[in-house]
Parts: sequence; C-alpha cells; structure tokens
Amino acid sequence: MDRTSPVPLYFQLSQQLEAAIERGTLTPGSLLGNEIELANRLGLSRPTVRQAIQALVEKGLLVRRRGVGTQVVHSQVKRPLELSSLYDDLEAAGQRPATLVLVNRLEPASAAVAAALGVPEGDDVRYVERLRSAHGEPMARLRNHLPAGLLDVESEQLEATGLYRLMRGAGITLHSARQTVGARAATGPEAELLTEREGAPLLTMERTTFDDTGRAVEFGSHVYRASRYAFEFQLLVRP
Repeated sequence: MDRTSPVPLYFQLSQQLEAAIERGTLTPGSLLGNEIELANRLGLSRPTVRQAIQALVEKGLLVRRRGVGTQVVHSQVKRPLELSSLYDDLEAAGQRPATLVLVNRLEPASAAVAAALGVPEGDDVRYVERLRSAHGEPMARLRNHLPAGLLDVESEQLEATGLYRLMRGAGITLHSARQTVGARAATGPEAELLTEREGAPLLTMERTTFDDTGRAVEFGSHVYRASRYAFEFQLLVRP
C-alpha cells in the first residue's frame, strides 16, 4: 500500500485483490479470512478493508460467508470481440462451462429472424435456447436461430459442448459475423433465470454469423450478467 498516494487505500487494496484474482493467485474458493484478520494482517483499518471487500463483492468477485469469512468466487469473464463462442471463452478462462437446454425445436421464422438469416418469413428455422453457467453459477441466456436442415442437433449434444464446435464438426466453416453489443435492465423472468434482481444491468449481444460462402448460418440474441461478464475491445488509431 502506498500511503503517500492520493489514491484511497481501500481502492488500492481492491485493485490488488482483483489483480490477484485475475492472475489466478487467488483461486476460486480461496478464503481471505474475516475483516479483522485482514485488517491486522495488512496493517489497515477495518473500515478500509470492509470498503475494499464490498467493492469486490459488488463486482461478483468475492462473497461473504457467515462463520467462514470472505471467499473468492471467480474472476469476471472478459470476452474479446472476435468470432468465438461463449463456451470456448469460458473454457479458455478456466471457468468450467455447463449448459442447460431450455428449448430445442423447429419453429416459423419471425420477420426479424427471417431478415437476419435471409430466409422467407414463416419458413421453419431451428430455435435453440440455453442457459450457460460457470462454476455452477448462471452467466448468460443464449437464444440462437439456425436455418432448418443446417444442423440437426440433439439437446444432449448442446449440453455437452458449444454450438460453434458442433457446427465446425458438421463441416460448417465460420468466416465472419455482424454483431451489436448493448445493455438494458433485466426483466422479471430474466432476473429469476440468471439469479439477479429485477432491473439489474444485463449486457446484450446480437450476432449474425456467415460461413465462407457468405451464407448466414446463425442468428444469436444473448443476454449476459454484467456483474459476471464483460466484452473487451482493442482499439487502434488509424494511420
């Protein structure tokens, strides 16, 4: 801790703890002890430690457990904006992804889905809705539409691996995508599904994916818990 810095001590501590969690020095399940122990160990006041811990609790990185102390939950998943699947990103981050298939059926394409996939409105498309979790905690609700006949997939397959892996395994070459990222408040049903409070911030993502022939092969509409997930951008200055 730099006591001569204008940066508040609680913020310095929260930043150091967050960095340790991101590096994996503090792994999921690690115990930090209670506030008194931490304050004594670090030579800080109890209010300073409490404020630092609360900042990380609100980010979803730490949890307070009665009779146990403060425990690391997991780091926030930061997803680069590239053509990858949530399953692969979670696996790469060591997050042990799990999937529950909520819907897997053929249904008539709505106007929006038809426009995205380039099929006639009302034509059958495959609709898949899944709940993606990591470390047993919900992360995102994923809704995907695929052209009928593109990929006949069973729910058991969707629960065992990611959709993009199944598509690649079927010989579909994913080439590019058009994507929009936004944010909004969680509805009641979404909050219940994602174990958030109603009105909690959610990240949204809509993506239309194309194969190497230019054919639209998937239209996704997903929502992510903002407390557990972030999109990461790399910005370059034009010469």
